[in-house]
Amino acid sequence: MLRIGKISYWHVHAWDYTKQAQEHPDTEIVAVWDEIPARGEEAAAKLDVPFYTDLNEMLGRDDIDAVIVDAPTSMHEEVMKAAAKAGKHIFTEKVIAATLKEVNAVLNEVKANQVKLTVSLPRLNDSYTLAIRDVLTQGLLGQVTLVRARLSHNGATANWLPEHFYNLEQCGGGALIDLGCHPMYLARLFLNELPEQVSAQFSYVTGKEVEDNAAVLLKTASGAVGIVEAGFVNDHSPFTIEIHGTKGSLLYGTPQDKLLLRSSVATGDAAQQWTEIPLPARRESAFDQWVRHIQEGTTADENIALAVDLTKLMEAANLAAKENRNIRLDELEG
Repeated sequence: MLRIGKISYWHVHAWDYTKQAQEHPDTEIVAVWDEIPARGEEAAAKLDVPFYTDLNEMLGRDDIDAVIVDAPTSMHEEVMKAAAKAGKHIFTEKVIAATLKEVNAVLNEVKANQVKLTVSLPRLNDSYTLAIRDVLTQGLLGQVTLVRARLSHNGATANWLPEHFYNLEQCGGGALIDLGCHPMYLARLFLNELPEQVSAQFSYVTGKEVEDNAAVLLKTASGAVGIVEAGFVNDHSPFTIEIHGTKGSLLYGTPQDKLLLRSSVATGDAAQQWTEIPLPARRESAFDQWVRHIQEGTTADENIALAVDLTKLMEAANLAAKENRNIRLDELEG
């Protein structure tokens, strides 16, 4: 049984990960630390486990094997370095950290202390992602020329997001670094190359400290373009993926949860008309993968590589919006 210490209930998904730990047959939550004591005490009471005001005291327990991190983004480097130094395996909400320099500091401690790290990038495991990767592997789109991915909700206009999600210092951004993480890592995955340049436009529809409406343009060495969109200000915006290539196109979520293909090199109906592609079963969750990596002594190589690229692209997008210019990824301080 893996015994887990919970690091903060700041994030809106913190209780979702707690539930996953409670439902997994090989894991249990045994302790809580939170940067806000009242919130941590309340969570610990619900779970009937001890609450710690001192993170190092909780990490010093020999009977804790691992941690789940849902602290503010601004604290990720601090708490994950401490956890790794204490020899605790780490499951964390995205992003690993807001800057490449912070990410590398975390990864250095993870490597030095040989702990298992997995980042919650849940849409990597969804059925449409698996089906799209299969189509791309078959070459049915030819050379990919454009990937567009969009995710938006009404959290700011309907006022259901917690107020601290608009705190620039804690979050490192707004709609893009929160919701936009998902279309960003998917765009990176489907482009199959790390973009060289990033430009971005942020807007502030509800007047928050962070952007609530964002669009990012990615440029690759091969000539492919990525478009990533995110927002907190839309009631009925479907999660959408478009992938276009020299020989075909894929559409998902326009607006139904169907994957449509048309390809000039396909056999059968897809060569003549838009054809629905069946979706496979989704892959095991990132949390379940993390547990398996701990048990089997393996590492989440693709997950971590994509998480590192995600931070690179997020950092570049934030700089691009702030400085109103294209940002090359080789400008980032590592």
